[in-house]
Amino acid sequence: MEKKSLSLEKRLIHTIQKKMTTYESEIKTISQPQEMVFNTLSDLTNLNKIKNTDTEGQKMAGEYFKDIESDQDSIKFSIPGFGQVGFRIVEREPFKTIKMEAENSPITAFGWIQLVPVSENTCKMKITIKADLPTMIKMMMDSKLKKGVNTIADAIAAAVSAL
Repeated sequence: MEKKSLSLEKRLIHTIQKKMTTYESEIKTISQPQEMVFNTLSDLTNLNKIKNTDTEGQKMAGEYFKDIESDQDSIKFSIPGFGQVGFRIVEREPFKTIKMEAENSPITAFGWIQLVPVSENTCKMKITIKADLPTMIKMMMDSKLKKGVNTIADAIAAAVSAL
């Protein structure tokens, strides 16, 4: 019986995710080893280091994301015109993927940070966000979210490359 209910739960999650809007960043190159980037990003307290770097990406992110707070497994921030959003890490696949889900948010959303090695000292990163947005919010926020996911990726790539 438990297997059937788990299967039903997985099918329900899959159905919800299929209806979600997907926002993907461009693929970014980071001038650091994949393992170092993963270790930095999988502990969200490290965002304070990134937040305090003087990079163009960090300045761009500051325009879109306000009141950023984080601990090891979660981050929350405000998006002007939308409100506060929080994400919690739910899975870490060492050196490859960090999976998150929205918490304390008016919408259901999931996020992934994917890392792929290019060389011993360089990797590529892509950020994907899937969100179940009501039609009205999607109409108002779609272009900002598309731009925002790239801004996040730019800020992370620039800041982590500078560490």
